[in-house]
Amino acid sequence: MNLDEKERRLEAILKESDSAVVAFSGGVDSSYLAWKTYGILGGRMIAATAESASTPLHQRRLVARVIGDYGIPHRVFQSWEMDIEEYLNNDAERCFYCKDEICSKLRTIAAETGFAVVLDGSNADDLGDYRPGRKAVLKHGVRSPLMEAGLTKNDIRELSRRAGLPTADEPASACLATRLPYGVKITAEKLQLVDRCEEFLREAGFSVFRVRHHETLARIEFGSEDLKRALNPETAAKLASAFKNFGYQFVTLDLEGYRMGSANEVLSDQEKQKFT
Repeated sequence: MNLDEKERRLEAILKESDSAVVAFSGGVDSSYLAWKTYGILGGRMIAATAESASTPLHQRRLVARVIGDYGIPHRVFQSWEMDIEEYLNNDAERCFYCKDEICSKLRTIAAETGFAVVLDGSNADDLGDYRPGRKAVLKHGVRSPLMEAGLTKNDIRELSRRAGLPTADEPASACLATRLPYGVKITAEKLQLVDRCEEFLREAGFSVFRVRHHETLARIEFGSEDLKRALNPETAAKLASAFKNFGYQFVTLDLEGYRMGSANEVLSDQEKQKFT
């Protein structure tokens, strides 16, 4: 299918639902899904946003902007993955425990509002990656209309540009826990430290990056253009000084640069197959 055909397929899927709760993080995929669902269902939908210690400040700002710009019905709820020991232990199944908590809360909102279905922003590209959270989505009967319509991340960016959404070219986002390698215990303090460092990079004019937390060491992944800038000796010295002031003892630049799912590079094929 071409992009127009995929979009029509998405519209048909959304029209099948009398009403919907849309999981809304403020990222590219969920913003487009929330906007599109609102356009079709109107007041018979609500965008629901989970907040916790693992939610980046930048993501909260994106949520507020999209909701403010388009007047989409919205609810914020607290997710309590930080109370789940298996989540805090941060093994390869971490995302399952978080998504299980969030999907459970979304189901509760659907029951309270009387809305028929819960939708999430998973796209067709997500089928080819290690996504333990996908098991929780299926467990709770959450539908993924973008995935069902065959829409990829690039498709969604293009449709978002056509719609004029401010998230169209927003770099990929993920919860702060993804910055901690598997096996590193998750704490609110570590998540806050990563968030402060990433806010510093954003304010310094960098656009594509991740701060990977290795206890006393920060490993920074930059997109190709940002990496060129970061490798300048004067810029690198400023980054090292700032990150040490935040609390790190050592600061490194990852020469491979930013890539999605780099934390999964340490997993064996057998471990990945468990949740794919």
